[in-house]
Amino acid sequence: MDDGDETKELRTGSDRPPAHSLSLFSAINLVAASMIGAGVYTTSGFTLADLGSPSRVIAAWIIGGAIAICGAISYGALAGRFTASGGEYLFLSRAVHPAAGYVAGFVSILAGFTGATAFAATALESYLPKWNFMQSLPPGVIASLAITLAALLHGVYARFGTPIQNAMVVGKFILLLAFFGVAASSYPSSWQGLEAPAASPFPWSAFAVSLMWISLSYSGFNAAIYVASEVREPRVNVARSLWIATMAVTILYVLLNIIFVYAPPPADIIGQKEIAVIAARSIGGTNFESLIRAVLVVSLATSVSAMMMSGPRVYAKMADDGALPSWFRFQAHAPSFAIAFQAVLAIVVVQVSTLQRLLSYLGFTLSVSAALTVVTIFLLRYRGEKIRVPFYPWPPLIFVIGTVMIATIAGFKQPVECLAGLLTLLVGVVVYAFTKNKPSFS
Repeated sequence: MDDGDETKELRTGSDRPPAHSLSLFSAINLVAASMIGAGVYTTSGFTLADLGSPSRVIAAWIIGGAIAICGAISYGALAGRFTASGGEYLFLSRAVHPAAGYVAGFVSILAGFTGATAFAATALESYLPKWNFMQSLPPGVIASLAITLAALLHGVYARFGTPIQNAMVVGKFILLLAFFGVAASSYPSSWQGLEAPAASPFPWSAFAVSLMWISLSYSGFNAAIYVASEVREPRVNVARSLWIATMAVTILYVLLNIIFVYAPPPADIIGQKEIAVIAARSIGGTNFESLIRAVLVVSLATSVSAMMMSGPRVYAKMADDGALPSWFRFQAHAPSFAIAFQAVLAIVVVQVSTLQRLLSYLGFTLSVSAALTVVTIFLLRYRGEKIRVPFYPWPPLIFVIGTVMIATIAGFKQPVECLAGLLTLLVGVVVYAFTKNKPSFS
């Protein structure tokens, strides 16, 4: 089946999504919302503890951004070849083998969306103001409520989901601009980390682990591929949405982290989870801290919403191919059962894991899955397919080599979480082997 057949297939039937209902603007917003989540506001405190120098933290974010941009270009090329929704599952199923796609879909279920949704929701709960009535609630209740609301928004009131999400993303950027303005006006008088000395020697293994954590913050660069069949002119606009959003978010991340690691005293932020709040308090006191908390809550809410919109589209595509039960397909204009399924799994993860463990597990697992997906570009071109990749072979080559090197070094540094990631891949293979109705594609 070629990509034209896939697009035609997704336009027929009352249980299909409305074809080409998402504009380029909405696709860009989806990518940005998927990327700007918990990672950028929580990672650099841990990274600074490992690297010992603010300049090294910024270098890691720049390198991570460059790798993500190469990934966005590569995924955009694959999206031009396979224009239906489905993401890595679709790419690997069609280009390699149904088993490879099934494992990628399995990774998406456990890590790509379920784990990432739980991570964003848990961080959202930690950044909400500590009102009196909330302090009496057990941990995880607010995070679970955020996941439930996002599921209702996209599963029950589907036609309102995208406009509401677009408005929240615009509001998030307005708040971030206000944050940048106040931070810049206080430079350099209130910036206390400018003279921090560099640690020596350079910690290569710790740098790789930091890049793995940072890669999670960039991992949403491919979000539009999961809703490709719903994007107008998908062959062109999906790729555009990926690289436009990824370049903009990379610039945003670097600017944010310059503030986070240089504004407060280094001793206050090393190893701390709430680095963004600490930096804001250092610059402008409690009032400015309230502003950044508002930015964080809106950012994390849009992240939960974006993943609740994207992930179930993968499960719906797998159900269309027979890789999952038919319950996961679209009902009217939303894959309602798939959305409920992801929400329940994410709530379970909220109750059993911690932010730092999720960072390592998700960073490793998603990096491996993404690298394997981009390798298909070389396979397709070897077969003689005319898949267009700007500046070929450099973007896919840089992405694959960089991602594999980071994952390998980090695997030795964080063996437990990385073994859990490999176990996720293995379980996917085993589940596929015992699946009675295996999808096959011509």
